[in-house]
Amino acid sequence: MDLVKSLFALAAGIGMFAATASAKDLQVGFVYVSPIGDAGWSYAHDVGRQEIDKMDGVKTSYVESVAEGPDSERVILNMARRGYDLIFATSFGYMDPMLKVAQQFPDTTFMHCSGFKSADNMGNYFGRMYQARYLSGIVAGSMTKSNTIGYVAAFPIPEVIRGINAFALGVQSVNPDATVRVVWSKTWYDPATEKEAAKSLLDVGADVIAQHQDSPGPQEAAQESGAYSIGYNTDMSTFAPKAHLTAPVWNWGPYYKGVVKAVQDGTWKSESVWPGMEEGLVDLAPFGPMVPQDLQDKVNVVKDEIVAGSNTIFTGPIKDQQGNVKIAEGVTATDEELLGMTWFVEGVIGTTK
Repeated sequence: MDLVKSLFALAAGIGMFAATASAKDLQVGFVYVSPIGDAGWSYAHDVGRQEIDKMDGVKTSYVESVAEGPDSERVILNMARRGYDLIFATSFGYMDPMLKVAQQFPDTTFMHCSGFKSADNMGNYFGRMYQARYLSGIVAGSMTKSNTIGYVAAFPIPEVIRGINAFALGVQSVNPDATVRVVWSKTWYDPATEKEAAKSLLDVGADVIAQHQDSPGPQEAAQESGAYSIGYNTDMSTFAPKAHLTAPVWNWGPYYKGVVKAVQDGTWKSESVWPGMEEGLVDLAPFGPMVPQDLQDKVNVVKDEIVAGSNTIFTGPIKDQQGNVKIAEGVTATDEELLGMTWFVEGVIGTTK
């Protein structure tokens, strides 16, 4: 009888342990390249993190201002050692460090944003921001008076180059005489450097400043000079209300919730995903009051075409800066070609170095 009671007690204990284990919160970590107070890239990701933090059975945390390279490997490794179930690394330069850590922790799920490498337990994801870039180019091309549009850009990698090209194609679709002049800051987040780069473009006649940067510095420079601006990542209109025309923006929340749910359900699998406007991952911020209604209507028509798939943006003929046809007439660039883009379209002034 004592043996039977002991067996029942053991079974009950096992059941209690199983219930406790199944109730364990999913631990999710985020690694950011800039402070979440940047109002830009990292802030947009953190808004998404806050959405999943509201989900049942999920706990999140983050580390901000993590430099790409060895620093990021240390942070990702620390999260894995502490038993995180799912780790998101949200900058291009985190790719190789994350892959190295992923190979050491096969039971942890890793997700890298904006890269191309993967493993059985590591996927990668990004969004078709070039779609929103194209739309913002239509706005810039319509609003410029000098036909010189400045673009403050972080690093000459395909992600940034692709966005500049899409923006320029949007400009040219409404204003073939306009050019897009690019200055590289060689930083993702440095408000002072970004602002100075914008000033250098304003000094050569740019009257609209666009950006692939994390701070509102370029937009502030535009407002101080009486020029217009195109933001990025989030609606930064409060920083430069007299200049801000619109901005290509991110909406990470729904995507992150989907990934977390898949990990919870055991249905997650490693893949490379690239959703766009049709899934709601990228969009345009509200138009500034200086943008005429007829221009807003025009942009919304093109947006509908992009969502419907009838405007793919990178369909030829498209030439490079030297006038060489890079995408033939009637041909649409493949995702592989877009993801590896290292050349500027005709009408862009600057180098890809």
